[in-house]
Amino acid sequence: MSNKIPHNAAADNLSAADVDPANLPENAFRELAADEEYRPVMHPAHEYREVTPYSVTMGLLLAIIFSAAAAYLGLRVGQVFEAAIPIAIIAVGFSSALKKENPLGQNVIIQSIGACSGVIVAGAIFTLPALYILQATYPEITVNFIEIFLSSLLGGVLGILFFIPFRKYFVKDMHGKYPFPEATATTQVLVSAQSASTGSQAKTLVIASLIGGIYDYVVATFGWWAETVTTTAASWGQALAEKAKVVLSCNTGAALLGLGYIVGLKYAFIIFAGSIFVWWVVIPVMGTYGSEAIVAMSPDAIFSNYARLIGIGGIAMAGIIGIIKSWSIITQAVGLAGREMRGSGSSSGRTIRWQTDISMKHIVVFTTIALIAVLAFFWFGVIHTFWQALVAWIVVTLISFLFTTVAANAIAIVGSNPVSGMTLMTLIVASAIFVAVGLSGTSGIVASMVIGGVVCTALSMAGGFVTDLKIGYWLGSTPRKQESWKFLGTLVSAATVGGVILLMNQVYGFTGDNALVAPQANAMAKVIEPLMMGGETPWTLYMVGAILALILNWLGVPALAFCLGMFIPLSLNTPLLVGGAIAWFVANSSKIKEIADARRDRGTLIASGMIAGGALFGVFAALTKFVGFEYTAPMSEGTVQTLGVVMYVLLIAYLWWDSCRAKKL
Repeated sequence: MSNKIPHNAAADNLSAADVDPANLPENAFRELAADEEYRPVMHPAHEYREVTPYSVTMGLLLAIIFSAAAAYLGLRVGQVFEAAIPIAIIAVGFSSALKKENPLGQNVIIQSIGACSGVIVAGAIFTLPALYILQATYPEITVNFIEIFLSSLLGGVLGILFFIPFRKYFVKDMHGKYPFPEATATTQVLVSAQSASTGSQAKTLVIASLIGGIYDYVVATFGWWAETVTTTAASWGQALAEKAKVVLSCNTGAALLGLGYIVGLKYAFIIFAGSIFVWWVVIPVMGTYGSEAIVAMSPDAIFSNYARLIGIGGIAMAGIIGIIKSWSIITQAVGLAGREMRGSGSSSGRTIRWQTDISMKHIVVFTTIALIAVLAFFWFGVIHTFWQALVAWIVVTLISFLFTTVAANAIAIVGSNPVSGMTLMTLIVASAIFVAVGLSGTSGIVASMVIGGVVCTALSMAGGFVTDLKIGYWLGSTPRKQESWKFLGTLVSAATVGGVILLMNQVYGFTGDNALVAPQANAMAKVIEPLMMGGETPWTLYMVGAILALILNWLGVPALAFCLGMFIPLSLNTPLLVGGAIAWFVANSSKIKEIADARRDRGTLIASGMIAGGALFGVFAALTKFVGFEYTAPMSEGTVQTLGVVMYVLLIAYLWWDSCRAKKL
């Protein structure tokens, strides 16, 4: 794909110093006037060091580290943190420590490669652990590294290739029309590499990472205080749960608290509202007026077997609503890609570095090769019957491409990718098709989940990639280089995630007591089992959720966020609200806007460190258990719960106090 502009000789006489390296241009975040152009930080008329042995090595190393960390956090609590901001901070910190000259271009490549971690992790852990979950019931189901690795790799590659034709539309043509919250924050971090504050930023991040990491490691390994505080730990709480089926619980981990801060109060409240609706309305009603069997169940059992399924139906409908709302974007972007393919755009002038993508001819060739590889994987590695593999291949190709713009649009507007909802709908559609063509039973389960993994990873990658390319657009990187090296980051991240999933299954397992939460994978398992095994599918509960999503959309409430709260356990949603509330109070802690903004941004840095540290040390905790270390705290449950509250309050106080230490620049 070529983007050309008329040659401007005057531009060649501008030096890199003509753009302030410590600040973005004034028109970076607003719509441009009819005769106005955006000029990035790295001037388009100059070449910059971008792809170097240092940037590639650092990017791959961070991809491995954050893939492991994000996989652990996602499997433990069901939330995958976005790695872009922490990776960007680490990149600028290292470039400062190593005294790299003009490191901005290299740091963009580091961030772009490293950010493969979060998107590949989301695609893998939302789907593939469902095979382990169903394996407990159907031992003939097999799971191996190759299936996990190839589904993640091929899905990631498809996500990259399918999105590149849409880059110009989302990144350039819609300049100033989409907020790109995550890309904005990451860009600000990267451009600050030239400023004097970089060292203090890195120091703040390291301290927050150590505090969050050590905190989560101690509670996970030694259990000196409760990892989850709950009302059922008290006698009055047990009576309330037994008679009224009402429970309140909160995970005390540092990573979740930081995640809530990043999410912010608005969406944290919506997610929490969905959770409260299930736990304080639906479950008590079912537990009081349901059948005798339901009345005898605990609130947790009612949630897992019944109430949660309403959220699954809501998530699927939210995905459909997203496609309908994004249809005009799909048609416009496809038309733009078609014109580029035919070369009907402007051919005068010269191609500039800043707007040079991988050529459309190469995209077509690479996409063809990738799709052939997907078909071969389905045929020889999963389904073993050509025409059934062909049906699966068609489903994957159509849905992955159709939902690409939905994922990118969601990231561009709110910074959140509704990939789980779209994947749930994919599983329902794909399973119905597979059963119709004779693919059912345990072989159908394996086929559906592996295919779901490919689709989920493709959509996750498309949503994440738009952030990388928007960062590059603001700063002036070469899109072709970002696009080319994204494939290597995908390869490394897919291999890392496959290994971590196998490790987590051996250490914790996905079923039984103290199993990994993996809420999205559990939801996928609940959807796929009755469809493939001929059981009773809870269509009524799905329909209730779908109707609820339609009502929420009509009322202007983000249906996906609310319905996600409905099927993620309450203990994991409560800390999101706590972190979001802290973010709101910090952002409104001063009447002077500059001070309030500085405090909010410092809080974001601290929260990012708590997320990264908590997740990384969580992997260390898993390895500690893996080598056989076991420890039981010699304290009563009441003492452990009390200490859990005390430690959580101290953690909250640290986040508040350190955030408010920021001063006006």
